[in-house]
Amino acid sequence: MSTGKIGVTSQDLFPIIKKFLYSDHDIFLREIVSNAVDATQKLKTLASTGEFKGELGDLTVRVNIDKEAKTITISDRGIGMTQDEIEKYINQIAFSGAEEFLDKYKDQANAIIGHFGLGFYSSFMISDRVDIVTLSHKEGSKAVKWSCEGNPEYSLEEVEKAERGTDIVMHVSEEEEAFLEQSRIQELLNKYCKFLPIEIAFGKKTEYKDGKQEETDEDNIINDTNPAWTKKPADLKEEDYGNFYRQLYPMGEDPLFHIHLNVDYPFNLTGILYFPKIKNSVEIQKNKIQLYCNQVFVTDSVEGIVPEFLTLLHGVIDSPDIPLNVSRSYLQSDGNVKKISNHITKKVADSLNDIFKKDRKDFEEKWDDLRMFVQYGMLTEEKFYDRAKKFFMVKNTEGKYFTLEEYEAIIKENQTDKDKNMITLYATDVDAQYTYIEAAKAKGYDVLVMDSQLDNHLINHLEQKTPTTKYVRVDSDIIDKLIQKDEVKASKLTEEQRNDLIPVFNAHLPSEKVNYLVTFESLGEDSQPLMITQAEFMRRMKDMAAMNAGMGFYGEMPDSYNLVVNSDHALIGDILKDKESKMGDSLTEVSAKLKPLFEERDALEALKKDKKDEEVPQEEKDKMADIQKQITEVNAEKEELLKGYGKDNQLVKQLIDLALLANNMLKGEELAKFVKRSVEMIK
Repeated sequence: MSTGKIGVTSQDLFPIIKKFLYSDHDIFLREIVSNAVDATQKLKTLASTGEFKGELGDLTVRVNIDKEAKTITISDRGIGMTQDEIEKYINQIAFSGAEEFLDKYKDQANAIIGHFGLGFYSSFMISDRVDIVTLSHKEGSKAVKWSCEGNPEYSLEEVEKAERGTDIVMHVSEEEEAFLEQSRIQELLNKYCKFLPIEIAFGKKTEYKDGKQEETDEDNIINDTNPAWTKKPADLKEEDYGNFYRQLYPMGEDPLFHIHLNVDYPFNLTGILYFPKIKNSVEIQKNKIQLYCNQVFVTDSVEGIVPEFLTLLHGVIDSPDIPLNVSRSYLQSDGNVKKISNHITKKVADSLNDIFKKDRKDFEEKWDDLRMFVQYGMLTEEKFYDRAKKFFMVKNTEGKYFTLEEYEAIIKENQTDKDKNMITLYATDVDAQYTYIEAAKAKGYDVLVMDSQLDNHLINHLEQKTPTTKYVRVDSDIIDKLIQKDEVKASKLTEEQRNDLIPVFNAHLPSEKVNYLVTFESLGEDSQPLMITQAEFMRRMKDMAAMNAGMGFYGEMPDSYNLVVNSDHALIGDILKDKESKMGDSLTEVSAKLKPLFEERDALEALKKDKKDEEVPQEEKDKMADIQKQITEVNAEKEELLKGYGKDNQLVKQLIDLALLANNMLKGEELAKFVKRSVEMIK
């Protein structure tokens, strides 16, 4: 028996392992099992080239727990190691001494990869002592046992071992005894090792017999050694892809499509990506792609490998060319990563385009579930946008689908305004905006449905790409102003009538956290007496602010709406007549107060005509200020009179509530009052 010291001192080696290489203790099982698989595959390779002439026999890697002895043992029948190889690969990590090793990697702990032996040292994350019992495949080799308690001291001795291969025996420390539970190890094996290329046995299968579960003689193999992504697409049927998806996501809903990746130049990349059904939530869909390196699970956070929008996909990517550190948990900046990312983006876009061309009907049926993914890609990846605009689809209120190019051809002639802008009308809620949609249709216009979480962002993006195309929500203004062909017809009301009606309607408009501007339009006798609209820009900014914390300024602003009064409608005429009947004398008195004030103001304005401000006598300035103050006070008196009239006018209240109701803005107590009032008015 010999003893010695490991090439890197304990105060240097084990802090590196624990603090930098393996922050997650779970990793030990993946590293030790995948090392056993590597050793087994190497033996198979030697056998295939004739360098190993012995019998391969059973190559199963075995994982065993002994709760009484507090050990976890991983055994393989691979190439094994000689005493010299133990010294070379385990004791002298990376063929270097302590100083050279640490000098080389002290500033880049995340960049350590490919150093045989470091994976093994992850076993000390959970162990007080680790034993290696190994017998090399080389003829005449003797079995040796290496033992270390996580300090610089180790022992190395010859032992008896019947079969070639290696046993790693981990004596689990007291604080890590949770790893001695069968369920915990089963969970980790399923997470990290379920697709390793060599069979992994964890105990025996059980069967229900005589009222209880009993072990059988059959090994419990926990992995699929030949998963779907390692096969050629020609060897797989649709049901195979479906079965593999359910293997990855047992509780998942069936996907829409899949893409099989199979590249061997200029980098190696295999995998299967699935398109899940995505409704109106992006975040819950992320981080479902699993990254593997030679069938060893690495991570399900692949933002560093694929563009962000592709993280909405599900499936598997496997590439030995993606640079990882020794713990296989961190991606590094590397040219291959960018190439792989670009390839996957191109492959996804081209595949969607092929599906669109091959079976457009099926593509349209799945579009609503696919739309948000494509939108996300178009917003975040320019190269994807360039490809996706060929098959990106819009849907109108009739349920018909069009590509962007097709839709432009349909609406260009009829929906181009006087400034040569093509106006695309859209609705976000067909039921709530029904009145506005019907008004647009009456003009012969078409209306799209744009109700996804990303539509506002995409609309901005599309407008930047095509400046002569504008997107306008159908309820953002009266129909004649949405697509202005000629000058809009002026209101029939005089300026005085309009000014008198503004406080009448303001008397009943909600004022808490919302602003209303009363405007007047000539909409025709058959149109609604009142309409509520919201300007496109402000509404769009507020909708985007709801998703983007960086736009909080808009989100904090009160909502602003226009109450559009149809000056052509008979009911507006009735309100004017009623106002004159009930308020005529009072308003005449106010007008009598205002007339001399206006005359005096006009006279003062005439006096200062063509004078600079400093040439106007201070006495005249003070007089003008006093008159303006009196005018303001009298106007306020008039406004209060008109508000009082409006407050008592049931017709005004009823019309406003009808407009609010048409926009789904009448709720709670006010809705209950409206219903009650409506019943009373009908009686």
